[in-house]
Amino acid sequence: MAVSVLAAMPQAVNPLDAGSLLAAFGALGIAVVLFAETGLLIGFFLPGDSLLFTAGLLCVPGVGGSVHLALPQVLLASVAGALLGAQTGFWIGRRGGRALLARGRARKLREGAARAEELLERYGHAKAIVLARFVPVVRTVLNPLAGALHVPARVFALWQVVGGALWTVGLVLAGYALGSSVPNVDRYLLPLVALVVTVSLLPLALELLRARRAARGGTR
Repeated sequence: MAVSVLAAMPQAVNPLDAGSLLAAFGALGIAVVLFAETGLLIGFFLPGDSLLFTAGLLCVPGVGGSVHLALPQVLLASVAGALLGAQTGFWIGRRGGRALLARGRARKLREGAARAEELLERYGHAKAIVLARFVPVVRTVLNPLAGALHVPARVFALWQVVGGALWTVGLVLAGYALGSSVPNVDRYLLPLVALVVTVSLLPLALELLRARRAARGGTR
């Protein structure tokens, strides 16, 4: 089993592999990864969606071989990491301003910042902050961007808690429910994680396609 092998080799941790992170660090790793992904711009590449879903699967007895996580600990670590990370990103943006995002060299970060600003303009603060949680990269850059754009601190805090709780608890419980209802689900662990990653990237891919089509239409 892939997760069992990873558990036997904690020294070879792959930060892009949810199974590797969970086998090496358990619930603590979830909190750290989600804090970095939602609070620090350098964490935009981390596997938040697949990490949460896989953690939920590994809370089911018998799934994952020697790696077993406790559901209450996973939920607590997930929510704490996501909420503290988002709030930290907000205050970094409030202090650093838009220049902080402008200095980012990664193309994905620049695209994510543009998408995050579009969400804020189109849907307003509350809805954009909640929706951003479900879009990779966007959930990383929206928090400092909200701070830089002087979104009211109370408004941001309220809606980032709502979005963060829905995102983390929803994905963890989805993994747990699937693991509880499908016998020998760990045989399909890697394909399932790949599917979660693919689905999580669909909103960003569709939006990029829409933006490109709009740009082509505008040049005619």
